[in-house]
Amino acid sequence: MKFDYANPYLSTRIPIFARNVVSTSHPLASQAGLRILQQGGNAVDAAIATAAVMTLVEPVSNGLGSDAFCILWDGEKLHGLNASGPAPKAWTPEYFKAKYGADAANPPMRGIDSVTVPGAVRGWVALSERFGKLPFADLLAPAIDIAERGYLVPPVVQGKWAAATPILQSQPGFAQTFLPWGRAPEVGDMFRFTAAARALKAIARTKGEAYYNGEIAEALAKFSTEQGGALTVADLAAYQPEWVEPLSRDYRGHTLHEIPPNGQGIAALIALGILEKFDIASLPVDSVQSQHLQIEAMKLAFADVYRYVSERRTMEVTTEQMLDDAYLASRARLIDVKKAQDFKAGNPVKGGTIYLTAADESGMMVSFIQSNYMGFGSGCVEPEYGISLQNRGHGFSLKAESPNVVAPGKRPFHTIIPAFLTKNGQPVMSFGVMGGNMQPQGHMQTLVRMLDYGQNPQAACDAPRWRFNAGLEINVEAAMNPATVQGLRELGHHLEVINDSYQDFGAGQFIWRAGDPSVEGYVAASDPRRDGAAAGY
Repeated sequence: MKFDYANPYLSTRIPIFARNVVSTSHPLASQAGLRILQQGGNAVDAAIATAAVMTLVEPVSNGLGSDAFCILWDGEKLHGLNASGPAPKAWTPEYFKAKYGADAANPPMRGIDSVTVPGAVRGWVALSERFGKLPFADLLAPAIDIAERGYLVPPVVQGKWAAATPILQSQPGFAQTFLPWGRAPEVGDMFRFTAAARALKAIARTKGEAYYNGEIAEALAKFSTEQGGALTVADLAAYQPEWVEPLSRDYRGHTLHEIPPNGQGIAALIALGILEKFDIASLPVDSVQSQHLQIEAMKLAFADVYRYVSERRTMEVTTEQMLDDAYLASRARLIDVKKAQDFKAGNPVKGGTIYLTAADESGMMVSFIQSNYMGFGSGCVEPEYGISLQNRGHGFSLKAESPNVVAPGKRPFHTIIPAFLTKNGQPVMSFGVMGGNMQPQGHMQTLVRMLDYGQNPQAACDAPRWRFNAGLEINVEAAMNPATVQGLRELGHHLEVINDSYQDFGAGQFIWRAGDPSVEGYVAASDPRRDGAAAGY
């Protein structure tokens, strides 16, 4: 595909052109991935090394207590990995109602009763064992070095760290681990994470067994018990990630692939399936009508996702029914090109995250995401090993009629979604966008810019975005054309212009295959909304 390499937006970034590339939201993580590639590792090795470093340099978004997902091209076919963890065996609606009252609608947002079994570390091991080249311990060496020696806190991370501190400083282990200065860090403060170094060494030495069957598992279970939680050594020992077949849907001659539920990746597939019923390329790229159609398609997608998506085995409808072409055509007919609407779910039966991507010259491409969910997650940190625990349990419902009702060993609804694009069965792009429900919205918006309008990955990454929240409420970035903002308001969208793009509009990383990886290589882009860095050679 021929891209327009003129960038009409405010960013001065240009894509990286190289045969081996790593794209992340922190330069030290990208450098770690390149280091592993230069030592003879492949893209999977680089992704694992990068993911480990990201737990240290962006603790505001992920940690050693995260969950993760991955889609990768091994040179011949796609594979999906669901490394999200389930509820502890003791979790039932009655467990939470007894502790938090009969009127509680969800498990708590923070604290130990928001923590499900962390899956990321065992996900790293599964990827390494099946596809890696280098010894697993070698992959964690860059992260161990950074944890012991420390790094200077950069501006974007510092901002979120400071914002989270008043909310989480009373959670067990948080201040001890993340406020060693007695306050939130300032830009340029040195942060050393010696507890995490201790954990990483044990994980490296045992290929993750210390985390799920050894000393770290025992420390996590003891910590949970002390805080009144339910996580046990047995819960950790029983956990295994799941290899899955990605969901897919064609769009403009390409095929988008997403991880199936319990994640929300299907929202991007639904939205694009609706959007393909319109000739969006005939409309100017940043016009009111182009943005309106995309917003309405995304709203329709979320209406169904929030109604039906849960762990796949508990869903009332199938993913095939939700993606049925006739059904999506019927949903597309609901869109009024002259008016914003508040859509409800249809009936298909009738018809705080980090993302990284790596690719190598052999053709292997990795799309990887891991998250603590809401920033620092639960706020709970096991202090001996520096395990910052996610709060994915808050994604469960306590309502018996919900397909996402909590149950022992069940996975909660997940927001984090890696993505992959192919054409005629061959790899085209590994990519992802971070930030809660912004992720499928970012997938759709950037793909429309590339596939309908021919914008290059960096321009598509830099372009101003909108974010649907609920009802008619839409946030837009301050860089969006004021005439477009006004036009959308006139159609009935309730728009708020937001200056804090990191908090509200995600950030993304993109690697587009330019041709034969050993000859033409890749085109890589990294989002300016974080301290992002694409690097290659």
